[in-house]
Amino acid sequence: MRRTAPGAGKGALTDSPQPGAGAEPGQQPPAAAAPAPAAHAQQLRTEFAFELPRGYVDESGTVHRDGVMRLATARDELVPLRDMRVQENPAYLSVVLLGRVITRLGTLPLVHDGVVENMFASDLAFLQDFYRQVNAEGHTRAGVTCPHCEQPFEVELGGSRLGES
Repeated sequence: MRRTAPGAGKGALTDSPQPGAGAEPGQQPPAAAAPAPAAHAQQLRTEFAFELPRGYVDESGTVHRDGVMRLATARDELVPLRDMRVQENPAYLSVVLLGRVITRLGTLPLVHDGVVENMFASDLAFLQDFYRQVNAEGHTRAGVTCPHCEQPFEVELGGSRLGES
């Protein structure tokens, strides 16, 4: 039976009788468990900004350095294995895979494997490492220890340039 829940504002519906619905007038219904506060729920971060060390140069000569990579899905890792280029040359796997997970690069209207295969080798190496950090480890932070005071802390690796600390 569907009906409006007692004390729930106009339009609230329930599928079962409410606790205490058959209680005597003047009696309090049993207290229900309070829902967990949503404010403490952690949001899953699925997109990560990066800056290429050199930058992709498009056909008009524009350099594109700032981009966004999303988390990879199982499908992202499986679909490239059916690609003939990957079957002929397994080294091509990272090019096809990165073409799927990079969602933005500079002002390019679309990022695909053709863009990735025309990147400088240093940018490709950066993106391969960034992909591993984001997908294998789940974040782009690393735990380190201060060599002077020996206090542990975290540093953000994502988006830093090669050779920078």
